[in-house]
Amino acid sequence: MTGEPMLLAIDQGTTSSRAILFSKDGRAHATVQQEFKQHFPNDGWVEHDAEDIWDSVLSVCRDALAQISPENVVSIGITNQRETTVAWDRTTGAPVYNAIVWQDRRTSAYCADLKKQGVEADVTARTGLLLDPYFSATKLRWILENVEGAREKAERGDLAFGTIDSFLLWRLTGGKVHATDATNASRTNLYNIHTGDWDDTLLRLFNIPRTVLPEVKDSAADYGVTDAEIFGHPIPIGGIAGDQQAAAFGQCCFEPGMIKSTYGTGCFVLLNTGKQAVTSRNKLLTTVGYQLNGETTYASEGSIFVAGAAVQWLRDGLGLINTAAETQRLASETPDNHGVYLVPAFTGLGAPHWDPDARGAIFGLTRDTGAGEFARAALESVCYQTHDLLEAMARDGVHPTHLRVDGGMVANDWLCQFLADIVNIDVDRPSVLETTALGAAYLAGLQHGLYQDLDEIAEHWNLQAHFKAKMAATDRDRNLAGWQHAVSKVVSQQV
Repeated sequence: MTGEPMLLAIDQGTTSSRAILFSKDGRAHATVQQEFKQHFPNDGWVEHDAEDIWDSVLSVCRDALAQISPENVVSIGITNQRETTVAWDRTTGAPVYNAIVWQDRRTSAYCADLKKQGVEADVTARTGLLLDPYFSATKLRWILENVEGAREKAERGDLAFGTIDSFLLWRLTGGKVHATDATNASRTNLYNIHTGDWDDTLLRLFNIPRTVLPEVKDSAADYGVTDAEIFGHPIPIGGIAGDQQAAAFGQCCFEPGMIKSTYGTGCFVLLNTGKQAVTSRNKLLTTVGYQLNGETTYASEGSIFVAGAAVQWLRDGLGLINTAAETQRLASETPDNHGVYLVPAFTGLGAPHWDPDARGAIFGLTRDTGAGEFARAALESVCYQTHDLLEAMARDGVHPTHLRVDGGMVANDWLCQFLADIVNIDVDRPSVLETTALGAAYLAGLQHGLYQDLDEIAEHWNLQAHFKAKMAATDRDRNLAGWQHAVSKVVSQQV
């Protein structure tokens, strides 16, 4: 090897795949990104072609590796859109159906039926999750029930299930490794976060055979090596984590009480609760934050389904902007929201409402409403939803004083300032915004021995910008009242 060791992070997201090469100090040396097609076959349904995902991952990885000496890459870390469900043939490696995306709502009626049966409390006690179409179990059951031959393949042991990390791992290793990590397993509604294993009671409930499930490993573990033909020589795979847990790891939220919020397609707030799996009284999720050396660190999470996706809608759905960056200028030039509120419930509402049937709406339109108001309403909606999550945490007894933020949206200074104003706590933006990929790289580096421990990793976190609340309390209260009124119309379907 000539030159410094590099870590390749594969960040497979909802709308694009990224490959980022990091050096030990957390600096990015090459970044390649590629969007792929979204499929919406029915109302509330969201799918991806898993082959599109695989092709995009191969393309970005090869383009990134072409920018350095590939032999300098010592390990690969994978992070992924969580809950998105793929089932593939173990012999051919071909998916039997499109990937059903985490945003997909097709199983909402089935979830409602299960709730009526009174089983949700037991599911939550075992998994830390609610009964919602968001999670993987009902998506996998839908595939087994609705795709011709899928159930029979599963019963014969010829079908493999995985979240996107498992599918990529299978492909990267030439079908040699079928595994996932504890963070991704904890998002399926099939994994008992207390025993650290797939739960037979839940498998019976959802009628899913254990034979389809991947092996569950630590977040930093030996996941095998890539097939030599893929990148020209084998590269070890040493880290896997779901995107939000990877972001918390990249933000170095290693101590109980530390909290981060990631703004990508959706928005996710994760609070480190240490070795204790804290049960929320306010519909937040209990999940695995990371697992190292067989020891689990837990987290409380609030999930918002639409954040950056609202800006993408302004661009692709309405044609009001050409690039996401334009929203900062438009919002800055619009000194007041003029009573315009967007509730971006395009695929239902997540925490703390958990209403899969809610749909998006915009309120307060007048004849002079223009692109500025739409852009501002989209950005404000992200901040209001974050406020709702932090309020739920406060009702659970948690009162953070600093919020570490990351993701593509927080490059927007206007958004960060409005966020600080609305949540009324300090907002810290790190020098590296791609903390999801960075977290995957850190896990791979930890497995490889590039880092000795978490303290060494934490030394690399650097503050890039700090935002303090400046909004008057009366203005904050007025804004939030308008938001709550708009949400009440959507939740109660009184539009």
